[in-house]
Amino acid sequence: MKAETIAVGSELLLGQIANTNAQIISRALQEIGIDVYYHTCVGDNEERIKQVFKIALDRSDIIIFTGGLGPTLDDLTKETVSSFLNLPLKLDEPSLERIEDFFKKRGRTMTQNNYKQALIPEGSSAILNKKGTAPGILLKYGEKIIIMLPGPPFEMEPMLVESVIPYLSRLSQKTIFSRVLKFYGIGESLLEEEIKDLLVNQSNPTIAPLAKMGEVTLRITAKAENMEDAKDLIRPVEEEIVKRVGQYLYGFDDEKVEEIVARLLLASKKSIAIAESCTGGLMAHKLTNIPGISEVFERGVVSYSNRAKQELLNVKEETLKKYGAVSEQTAREMAQGIRVTANTDIGVSITGIAGPTGGSPEKPVGLVFIGYADSKNVIVEKHLFTGDRTDVKQRSVDAALHMVRRMLKDTGD
Repeated sequence: MKAETIAVGSELLLGQIANTNAQIISRALQEIGIDVYYHTCVGDNEERIKQVFKIALDRSDIIIFTGGLGPTLDDLTKETVSSFLNLPLKLDEPSLERIEDFFKKRGRTMTQNNYKQALIPEGSSAILNKKGTAPGILLKYGEKIIIMLPGPPFEMEPMLVESVIPYLSRLSQKTIFSRVLKFYGIGESLLEEEIKDLLVNQSNPTIAPLAKMGEVTLRITAKAENMEDAKDLIRPVEEEIVKRVGQYLYGFDDEKVEEIVARLLLASKKSIAIAESCTGGLMAHKLTNIPGISEVFERGVVSYSNRAKQELLNVKEETLKKYGAVSEQTAREMAQGIRVTANTDIGVSITGIAGPTGGSPEKPVGLVFIGYADSKNVIVEKHLFTGDRTDVKQRSVDAALHMVRRMLKDTGD
């Protein structure tokens, strides 16, 4: 079965909000073996909605609309669909009762245009909306299935999970399952070269490389009768990839590197403190987003100025004068200094030039030194990152987290 999503809303085309609904729907359909071939976005215009709907009817078995079910004049989805299919709109009494109850419980007056939301095309059924007023709509039209859901994701997603997916899963005879492998320290081109034969000969499962900021992922996707069979198809392919490039593999699926570092720290009961300069506390922010990290995270210091580096981290004045704040020597003393002053097992430092100004031929924008200190090691890595100021900060923190991850794994902790 081929599915298509149609997001209705001029605000999407104007870039005012992102179309996250398409991602949510595609992931949910994938799990029940339904392929999504197209994502379409159209503004609040009746003629254009009709045009994209006609195209969708010709090429897809399942069409899922999001948006355009509200009470205002520019909410046109069900009116346009009903008009195109010559289906009159009928009042759905249970929906009207829920809308009236919605306003009554909140002590608000229900205006006339809210009654519009209780109208659904003849022959369709309403999908319960527990989070808002607009019911969804499920319409079987010949061999086609047309579903209309509200635009706000917090309304749409529960309706999708609780009503739409159970309905569609009964129609699907397949399951699609994906396994994502995440790599750091290897470029997309080299990774592809190492597994080129697997990519050329792929069928089921398929392998899709994707480069993100500072990392590369491989998504292995299999289609089978059930989840276990899909996993069995993926397993030998994953094992072969790991055999070839496993040294760069750091995580799976939705895992974040900070979550892996936190898990390693908690498992080894190693405490950590961080001294950040150019990243302004971003590494500490990422780690402290992890529940339970307070057991091992002692402190984070933003030592932005040379004075702060001296007073808070005991970086020597002569080091700063001779080598500068952005140097291997300063990063080393920062990492040692934060570890000693915080009395932790691990100290980490980041110092660099995030840009867009402040660089020189000797020390260009993007130059970053990352320090690591524990009871046995003091190590400094030199990096030259590309991108704007935000990119450099993000890449620096990712590199620091991966450094900690490697050190914890290499020392057997």
